[in-house]
Amino acid sequence: MAKALQDGRLLDLPLSTAFYKLILGQELDLYDIFSFDAELGKTLQELLVLVHRKQFLESSAGDNQQALADLRFRGAPIEDLCLDFTLPGYPEYILKEDKESTIVNINNLEEYISLVVDATVKTGIMQQMEAFRQGFNQVFDLSSLQIFSPHELDYLICGRRELWEAETLVDHIKFDHGYTAKSPAIVNLLEIMGEFTPEQQHAFCQFVTGAPRLPPGGLAALNPKLTIVRKHSSNVTNTASNGTGLSESVDDDLPSVMTCANYLKLPPYSTKEIMYKKLLYAINEGQGSFDLS
Repeated sequence: MAKALQDGRLLDLPLSTAFYKLILGQELDLYDIFSFDAELGKTLQELLVLVHRKQFLESSAGDNQQALADLRFRGAPIEDLCLDFTLPGYPEYILKEDKESTIVNINNLEEYISLVVDATVKTGIMQQMEAFRQGFNQVFDLSSLQIFSPHELDYLICGRRELWEAETLVDHIKFDHGYTAKSPAIVNLLEIMGEFTPEQQHAFCQFVTGAPRLPPGGLAALNPKLTIVRKHSSNVTNTASNGTGLSESVDDDLPSVMTCANYLKLPPYSTKEIMYKKLLYAINEGQGSFDLS
């Protein structure tokens, strides 16, 4: 990671916000668990609400014993959840050695939550993160990253998650060899690119450039500039009506690319729908292939 950052190269890594916080030396808490394990984070948060409810009842005047006994997690008493003091999903990871209180109940629930959080984002990963930070620091000075937020650091290392906005596409793409910005095929292509989901944007970027994300600065920073050229049909047939001239069946061809030059060869498909289908087919089925076109 440090070498990639030093060389200005992007990594296709689905790193969590919590991980970037740890890189920056920030302390994590329960709510950071949501960024890498939403279900565990939600469960712990709901359990913590019960703890706060219990504390409120205990601090209130009057007899609240029945209300305390009625505390439930999704309709079930805490004891019925059969939780013990091990890390969720890792039964060999013992959170507490005390054999007399291995079963979680409403009275030790707060301690259980604290131990799970500690093992998940605090002391349980301290040794590994310290080793990572030391290795990173040997290549790239971590102190120089302190000016960035976790989201900005993700942008630097992995690039933008959403790669472009529809209205800015035409400003950052070059059209050549038979195409202009007003060509019908280009108008259709820009509309299709503007309608892509983030996942389809990444797949298109991988197909055209060889990388799933754009550099910091987006399409405007891509070098060489993304270029769209007209691809002539490989299927040429005689015109049937009068026997003169040739007709190209462009709808039978697939788009092709030169990833080293960020170069897309696009046939002038007859409709937007055909272009969309051909693009998706080439993107999904053409990954990893190397052919002459």
